[in-house]
Amino acid sequence: MKALKLGTIITLTLLLSHCQHMSLPQKQHQVLISVADQKMRVYDEQGMCLGSYPISTSKFGLGSELGSHKTPLGKLKIAKKIGHGAESGTVFSSRKPTGEILKPNSPGRDPIVTRILWLKGVEPHNKNTFRRYIYIHGTPEERKIGSAASYGCIRMKSKHIITFFDQVAQGTQVTIFPESFLEHQAKLNEKA
Repeated sequence: MKALKLGTIITLTLLLSHCQHMSLPQKQHQVLISVADQKMRVYDEQGMCLGSYPISTSKFGLGSELGSHKTPLGKLKIAKKIGHGAESGTVFSSRKPTGEILKPNSPGRDPIVTRILWLKGVEPHNKNTFRRYIYIHGTPEERKIGSAASYGCIRMKSKHIITFFDQVAQGTQVTIFPESFLEHQAKLNEKA
């Protein structure tokens, strides 16, 4: 009983740290996104955390309905990477650079900037994600990162999306869940 309590305390301590190892079945990098925490973590093939980033999910809630502007849940993958080498703050329209550059928190504008990672759903309930144009992308509205403020996409600060873009490959698995990382790990432990 004491060993179980000590193990639980150690696990909780690790989970509460900034970025920790998770017990994930892996063959390649994985991206986990917690809506409750408004954070994204990137893990390598061994389950070691490569980075933790504040993000912003939809202000309209969670779901996959067409036209809902909600953030989809479940397993997805990175179907396309767009913007390699673009300057930080580069504005994209229809996934093409416009030539305009915006600084973080530029007033009155909310375009997609810096990088785009286009997501594709791999489960029946989120198969329309690609058709809904759901991305992980940079935003000039960096002051809103950490709160639900998007129109369905996963938003990141420009400096973070550049690092993230270079960390992951096309085809990388992305899992979006509503609970915290702590609750998600507890669910994984129950299944194991």
